[in-house]
Amino acid sequence: MRMNRPVHGGTNIAELRSLGLRTDDVLDFSASVNPLGAPRGMMQAMSRVNLAAYPDTECIALREALAARLGVSAAQILVGNGSTELIHLTARAYLDAGERAVIFTPSFGEYEAACRMQGARTLNIAASEATGFAWDIADAARQITEQSPSVAFLCNPNNPTGRYMSADDVRRVADALPDGGLLLLDEAYLPFVEAQWNSLPLLDLGNVALLRSMTKDYALTALRLGYMLAPPDVARHVRAYQYSWSVNGLAQAAGIAALADGGHARNGRNAARAAKRYLTDELDALGLRYTPSDANFVLVKVGNAGALRHTLLKRHRIGVRDCASFGLPEYIRIGMRTLNDCKRLVAALREVLENRD
Repeated sequence: MRMNRPVHGGTNIAELRSLGLRTDDVLDFSASVNPLGAPRGMMQAMSRVNLAAYPDTECIALREALAARLGVSAAQILVGNGSTELIHLTARAYLDAGERAVIFTPSFGEYEAACRMQGARTLNIAASEATGFAWDIADAARQITEQSPSVAFLCNPNNPTGRYMSADDVRRVADALPDGGLLLLDEAYLPFVEAQWNSLPLLDLGNVALLRSMTKDYALTALRLGYMLAPPDVARHVRAYQYSWSVNGLAQAAGIAALADGGHARNGRNAARAAKRYLTDELDALGLRYTPSDANFVLVKVGNAGALRHTLLKRHRIGVRDCASFGLPEYIRIGMRTLNDCKRLVAALREVLENRD
């Protein structure tokens, strides 16, 4: 059976070629990463990697660096080729054909893709525009208790809405799971949240795993690097499904160097906050509705999102995320870039909207 691949942000090389464009020609707001780019020292750290040597299959040095930073045991950490690999590994480890998984939607398409590849049945707990894309947690807990899923996938803050669920609400979701069930809490965009709560105590519940993405907070997008924080038995169980040398030596070296640059993620969060403040003010001036976001992106209602995206790309060489694949065909998602980049986007949006009207 042929399966459709999930749609993601980032430039589509084939599409750009069809328009006579190159990647360097496009100002890309469709991906949501640190607007400052990768930390200094990345290239130097990677230049010291012996390309003729196999990478460490256990990612020991990187896990130790993460453990020291976070105050957890290295046994609680599993490093992956991006957090997407860890999503698929978790599905392989916890879902057999016909078993049930819960996905809080609208959200990242890889959750459903991972479940589908395992032949699992999915229950979507959907948030709607009418509620500002906030979930009814009492109803969600009731459905989880009734359906008894093996895994629940929850993105916090959520992609693409930017909604950030409270600690109490996340615990209610975890508590509703059956014995042996797992809550996979995807925190890829957590570094950009201003008022964060500490999710590490959730690991003590025994049925929660946290996903984090160095791709996002350190802009290591081309290298693919993420990690899972979990009880040691969960980490070992998921690790058993990971193929050898999943995380290459360049990514491991870059991750260690990134962690040594303590201020980069914080500075990126500050830059994203300033850009988002400017952008949302301008969206208000343009009369465009958007969902308040705790992440480094904004979900904006524009009408025909696909047409607007195409016009911005073709006429202005600016990329935004069309959210039709999330089931939101009237919305685009705008990832934060530098303030100057956002000014260029606003000018382009103004021109497109004026011509459309």
